[in-house]
Amino acid sequence: MPQSDQGITKDRYMFIPRVAIFLRRRDEYLLIKGASTKRLWAGKYNILGGHVERGEDVRTAAERELLEETGLTAHLWLCGTVVVDAGEVGVCLFVFLGENPRGEIRASKEGAVEWVQKDAVLHLPVVEDLPVLLSKIHAMKRGDAPFFARSFYDEDGKLKVVFD
Repeated sequence: MPQSDQGITKDRYMFIPRVAIFLRRRDEYLLIKGASTKRLWAGKYNILGGHVERGEDVRTAAERELLEETGLTAHLWLCGTVVVDAGEVGVCLFVFLGENPRGEIRASKEGAVEWVQKDAVLHLPVVEDLPVLLSKIHAMKRGDAPFFARSFYDEDGKLKVVFD
């Protein structure tokens, strides 16, 4: 189909593609604590990940982001998607789960990475959706059907995540 037949117009809802990576080691997850210089989530723990660059597929983006932020590679698989309603333009978050990391952990300009026990996440300063997504993917195994979710901000500005 030619590009002109894609039906893309400015009045349609648009998405920015992003990837999120949960790297697991038993009951621990590798999280990144945002550098103090970050504009968003400085000092908070977050999932690894970032934007999908033009010309990348989502797995390649996840592998690149993992390497850039941690110095590691791992076996990654898509475990779910989350459509984030952020106003006129939304985010389509492709959530990956990974195990068997290889390489030496290192910090990046994004922040320092550390292994965190799943239960300790509730006691740390974290981005809003991390505990919800972590509880969803914790029991997942390679080969499980992916989940589908949407998130939005309620009238009080609080983030809500709904799984289908």
